[in-house]
Amino acid sequence: MTPHIGITPKNLKKSTTILATILSNEMTLYVKTRKFHWNISGNSFMELHKLFEEQYRILEANIDEVAERISQLGEKTIGTMKEFIDNSTLKESPKEYASQKHMLEELLENHEQLVTEFRDYIPAFEENSNDIGSADFVTGLLQQHEKMAWVLRRYQV
Repeated sequence: MTPHIGITPKNLKKSTTILATILSNEMTLYVKTRKFHWNISGNSFMELHKLFEEQYRILEANIDEVAERISQLGEKTIGTMKEFIDNSTLKESPKEYASQKHMLEELLENHEQLVTEFRDYIPAFEENSNDIGSADFVTGLLQQHEKMAWVLRRYQV
């Protein structure tokens, strides 16, 4: 059933399309962070193992919240790996097992990419779709990714 919340059906569709991309990116970053958690080694093994676990748990919660936001706006939520890959702007590196340094760099780049994309999405929600709720929601996600990026950035030398 289409919600009657002051947003046209066309604009609801625009919002949920953006949210599907966000969901796909969150899922891609979750899987990547989890892979790095499983495969981390080196001098800071336990510290980074725990850091990656903390971050993938945050991403896991984000995934559920984004999926629920899509549902709140009246759309079905994508849910297959193919759909996530097809809708994600983040890239995977199958069959590659990065060094500790490269893991940190790649995760940092991904979080910064999402922050940049979110900055473009927020005005699209506010100005183009009258979807203030999604703008506020994505602002919260942006802040989480800024914080995770900041922590990862502190490991760069």
